[in-house]
Amino acid sequence: MLGQRELGRALLARQWLLERADATAEEAVTWLVGMQAQAPYAPYFGLWSRLRSFGTADLADALTQRRLVRIALMRSTVHLVTAADYRSLRPWAQPALDRELDTAFGAVLTGLDRVAVAASGRALLDARHLTPKELRAALHERWPDHQPHALATVVRNLVPLVQVPPRAVWGIGGTTRYATADGWTGAEPAPAADCEHIVLRYLAAFGPASVADVQTWAGRTRLRPVLDRLRPQLAVFRDERGVELFDLPDAPRPGADAPAPVRFLPEYDNLLASHADRTRVISQEARKQVMTRNGMRATFLVDGQVTGAWKLHRGRTSATLEIDPFRPLTATERAEVETEGARMLEFAAPGAGHDDAMTGEKSDRQ
Repeated sequence: MLGQRELGRALLARQWLLERADATAEEAVTWLVGMQAQAPYAPYFGLWSRLRSFGTADLADALTQRRLVRIALMRSTVHLVTAADYRSLRPWAQPALDRELDTAFGAVLTGLDRVAVAASGRALLDARHLTPKELRAALHERWPDHQPHALATVVRNLVPLVQVPPRAVWGIGGTTRYATADGWTGAEPAPAADCEHIVLRYLAAFGPASVADVQTWAGRTRLRPVLDRLRPQLAVFRDERGVELFDLPDAPRPGADAPAPVRFLPEYDNLLASHADRTRVISQEARKQVMTRNGMRATFLVDGQVTGAWKLHRGRTSATLEIDPFRPLTATERAEVETEGARMLEFAAPGAGHDDAMTGEKSDRQ
């Protein structure tokens, strides 16, 4: 049996949040089986918290050189993945993308030839990169009786599309523009998903995990047969409520008292989105404060648990880190949060001046 603190420490160890790793940005993104990235700059902060040596240029260069791409994958959300992993993960994610069309858009897509819409969208994007607005308008000209947003979503979900730079390039940025993934990377998606291999990768980065956890991360159902096929090569545990958990036999599972330093996580970090039961790192009370109508706030961890949220305010010559703890912090915890917050400010706004990160209020770097 594994308790909640043991599960939390295991997850943090796999996520390189107990100790930062000596790895490149691309190695980290590969190990993590992608990073959720609908907030364009979120992966920069997620990688900074996980790697001993990381600079914004490491990720920006990989994007502009097409080694990393931003594409809709698990749970039909935008993920940052390597160009190689897009090939294997897209067919794995396709059931979730198909289900989104059927559930969220089924009524408005009635009678529509989705294959024809997808082919039209591909032809448009093969000609030039388009913003979502431009894609919607072009499709609506041909199918004026259907909602433009629904038409564009058909293309996004049936044709692998990447968001091309300068979108998500640190210090430059720009509007979303789509290109076909095969046109951008020079490679087609794999013909089928290697489900067993992908589940093993998930367990390496997120385990121990239940069937429901794997399905939550993937945005898919009916994955128990995959775990049953893998069972002979897995270690099997149970949590405090008796739920069966699967893991790689030799994966790290630190003790409940393993030190867990303060760490800052960006909005939508997969640490908080990849299990059905997330209480190993976030309480139900904290989750209510993290999840908003518009998404998931950026958070910080104290002793391995989400303990507050943060927000970075940028000015032309300054940056402000606003920290919102969900409970009173001890003097030691406060000092650790301030120290790590100051380090993050130096990463986000190097040389901007004042280094303090004050808990519970705003701290300016002038």
